[in-house]
This record gives sequence, C-alpha cells and structure tokens, in this order.
Amino acid sequence: QVQLVESGGGLVQPGGSLRLSCSASGSFGYIDTMAWHRQAPGNQRELVASTRAGNSVYAGSVKGRFTISRDNAKNTVYLQMNGLKPEDTAVYFCYATYRMPGGLKLNVAWGQGTQVTVSS
Repeated sequence: QVQLVESGGGLVQPGGSLRLSCSASGSFGYIDTMAWHRQAPGNQRELVASTRAGNSVYAGSVKGRFTISRDNAKNTVYLQMNGLKPEDTAVYFCYATYRMPGGLKLNVAWGQGTQVTVSS
C-alpha cells in the first residue's frame, strides 16, 4: 500500500504564496497519477490539479496561479500556490493512483490533508 503525507499548509495573507508537498511511501510498483484536491467547509471535495505522464490539468479557478510538479525519483508531488485568495481556503488533500508490483489493478490513496487558510 501507499501512504501519502502532506506538508506545507498554513495561514497566508491574500496575494501570498505557499508550497505544498506530498510524499508517497510504502510498497508499490508504480505511481500513475498524483493530484491535489481541496475541500472547503460546506463544499464538496474538488480537483485542484493533477499530473500524469508529464501532463498536468488544472481547475479553472486556479489556472495561472497554481503549478503542480512532480519528482518521480522522490515519489513526491508539489503544489506551488501563488496569488492566493480567500476562496482558496480549504483542506488540501494529496491523491495518488498506483499499481502493486506485477499487478494490473489501479489502486487509490489519499493523504490526511493539510489546512490552507488565506486571510488578512
């Protein structure tokens, strides 16, 4: 199984920046997609950005402000968040899909989440 551990959340003023990190550990053969989702109070969890095979996808609300990157050697995904707005306030969750050695099934893992609060 894969365990995902996030770090880098916190309190930041509007217009500020934060960088989230998520490292995968455990027993696995190959990590396919890595992504960030977020959930604000009273809202459904939504995709923020994902990366797979060198391609990245962003939610419209963060495009141009957030950048997802990945270090495959470290099994780590990052989310650089610039120009933060109060509406970006949420718990950010790391997400990954992976296969076990020799396996065909695509498994899913979630991190515990890290709080990002944008407020003056």
